[in-house]
Amino acid sequence: MTAEILNAKILVVDDQKTNVELLEQLLSDAGYTCVTSTTNPVEVCALHHENNYDLILLDLQMPGMDGFQVMEALQAQNPEGYIPVLVITAQPGHKMRALEVGAKDFISKPFELVEVKTRIRNMLEVRMLYKKLQHHNMRLEETVQERTSDLTSANMQLIQEVEERKKAEKSLHKSYAEIRQLKDRLKEENVYLRNEVDKKYNFGEIVGQSDALAVVYSQVQQVAPMNATVLLLGETGTGKGVVARAIHRSSTRKDHPIITVNCTTLPATLVESELFGREKGAFTGSDTRQIGRFELANGGTIFLDEIGEMPLELQSKLLRVIQDGEFERLGSPRTIKTDVRIIAATNRDLKEEIRTGKFRQDLYYRLNVFPITLPPLRERKEDIPLLVNHFVAIFNKKIGKKIETVSTNTLNHLHEYHWPGNVRELESIIERAVITSQGNSLQVLDRFEMIQAVADVGASEVENQEIKALADLEHDHICQVLQQTGWRIEGKSGAALLLGLNPSTLRARMRKMGIARQ
Repeated sequence: MTAEILNAKILVVDDQKTNVELLEQLLSDAGYTCVTSTTNPVEVCALHHENNYDLILLDLQMPGMDGFQVMEALQAQNPEGYIPVLVITAQPGHKMRALEVGAKDFISKPFELVEVKTRIRNMLEVRMLYKKLQHHNMRLEETVQERTSDLTSANMQLIQEVEERKKAEKSLHKSYAEIRQLKDRLKEENVYLRNEVDKKYNFGEIVGQSDALAVVYSQVQQVAPMNATVLLLGETGTGKGVVARAIHRSSTRKDHPIITVNCTTLPATLVESELFGREKGAFTGSDTRQIGRFELANGGTIFLDEIGEMPLELQSKLLRVIQDGEFERLGSPRTIKTDVRIIAATNRDLKEEIRTGKFRQDLYYRLNVFPITLPPLRERKEDIPLLVNHFVAIFNKKIGKKIETVSTNTLNHLHEYHWPGNVRELESIIERAVITSQGNSLQVLDRFEMIQAVADVGASEVENQEIKALADLEHDHICQVLQQTGWRIEGKSGAALLLGLNPSTLRARMRKMGIARQ
């Protein structure tokens, strides 16, 4: 305690310099080390604010601003704080007034040195005890606040846990049912996604820099962030599926699945159950419940490829899904809500289909919110070199070849051809060329012999002969691959994988071409 007292901060305030020097000498002789002084009473508040003195020796009679005014200013500056003022006065009547204003003690003039030292010592002892008490109070307050905060947090957490437990118990049976439904849905999604992974898309990305394709890029960029229904128009093989996936990947639904439904490959009798699902026993042979494509696509996008092939009786149900976002599984009365974005595609003239009664006009208006027409390859032939390089890189990696160059002559042949099968046909031809080419240069001249052979024939006859020749080539190529695989269609060593087709697509082409196992 003695060291703390001797290190206490003391301010001497007196307009008489001799008094100041006397008190400073007295304090120094007594061992006090932190003594400052001023003869200007106006400075006291600022000095105390800056240094927070443990004791202020204040003369009451000073010109300009007396000691009473100084104490009032100190009290106003710190209304709830401890003001450690020891006044110095020669007027007996001033003592009580000083104590009332806020002084803690007084010293009478002329000074009695022993009395001065004693009173200063006593005041500083009280001051040190007050500071310790204040410090302990602050520590206690902090401890109380910390403990109160911990208890409040623990109490809130306990209340929250109790509420959550009540909710969990209340919804237990409902949760079990939802878990079973999610399990069935995830199982169906797994099967679907595995099939999707096995598919070979027309091409992995939209490739091209032509003006015609730039229009498509712009339209995709405009519509992708929206939830608007999109109708993709264009010939077979122009890349409608690729554009649909590009729209989905650029949309707010990109973290959810895009489910593709090819309306041409689904048997007419199964289209409804594939789209909307079915309950066990919904019809003969349905021994398990099936989740429909619209339910699988909830939160994401459903791509209805070749929508013009959809049976007329199902178009009304599709219209309801678009309008109301709800449907029922086959064999179930329960209405299911779904949130899907619809992208449809067709190579047909839907207006003509409406005229002939094969397509609903109201469904067409619902689908045709944002139409995008994909240009045929013959209208963007400047993209052919880019596409060729793109496919060569893909099939080099897939087949294990190192095709590095494509001759100008080859590119000229590709450029002269009118491509009735569009990008898909180009892809197939490049794949065959990579397989059959020797060395590191792509050789595809054998695929375009018909161009030279019919050079002098009329335009319509040329087109018919070329299409027939390509159809024959495709027929022979499929037969050759089927023979190599022992007529096995699916699996790692199946013909579908070697041809880069979905098994259902390959079967459809076999039926169309009349290819049967020999």
